[in-house]
Amino acid sequence: MHHSTPGQVFLLEPGDIHDGHAPTPGGFTYSMLYLDPNWIERELRALFENAPACCQPGFSKVLMHDPALLEAIAQAFSALRESELRIVRQAARDTLLCQLTRHLKWRTLLNPDPRLPVLAQRVRGYLHAHFNEDVGLDDLARMAGTDRFRLTRAFKAAFGLAPHAYLIQLRLAKARHLLARGDLPADIAAALGFADQSHLGRWFRRTYGLTPAHYRRRCSNLPDV
Repeated sequence: MHHSTPGQVFLLEPGDIHDGHAPTPGGFTYSMLYLDPNWIERELRALFENAPACCQPGFSKVLMHDPALLEAIAQAFSALRESELRIVRQAARDTLLCQLTRHLKWRTLLNPDPRLPVLAQRVRGYLHAHFNEDVGLDDLARMAGTDRFRLTRAFKAAFGLAPHAYLIQLRLAKARHLLARGDLPADIAAALGFADQSHLGRWFRRTYGLTPAHYRRRCSNLPDV
């Protein structure tokens, strides 16, 4: 029997049974994220050259104190639950996968590709040209002729941000320009590829600490319409 406490990660392999009984009379709440075993196996083969014939991760512990893994799970849960941009959802899942497999003995990263710095530049140009489209990491990797894991590492090494974070910052920079000239947040959200005005607002507040409407008023002194 395992007793989890706040801040711990509870790892269950496919087929494991979990009763979910509360460890205290007062009960508890938790978030659970299910990963498709077929997806895990497919992605591990793309990421690691020494993946065994059956590369489902086997967890040495059911309960784990791993802050990085906990953060990756929380980010993936949030991105999927809130229907984030496709590139954000994919990046969150990839980060989670890397954190889940950090301690696997057979894990060996693929050899670096000497073309990657050039490909990172090409992907950056593509993001600038298609900033308002629903771009996915798979799209970028296919365009660059590599896999998305190596592409993400190369892009982050070149520009300090992962592709999804760079795309968000690119959209937000354009949003600031449009807000400053008096455009309405709802129109800007639609033009820049955000799901809606609320989606734009979440990212804008997270990055700049104020709402798009507030930023617009400060820059233009125009009333909200």
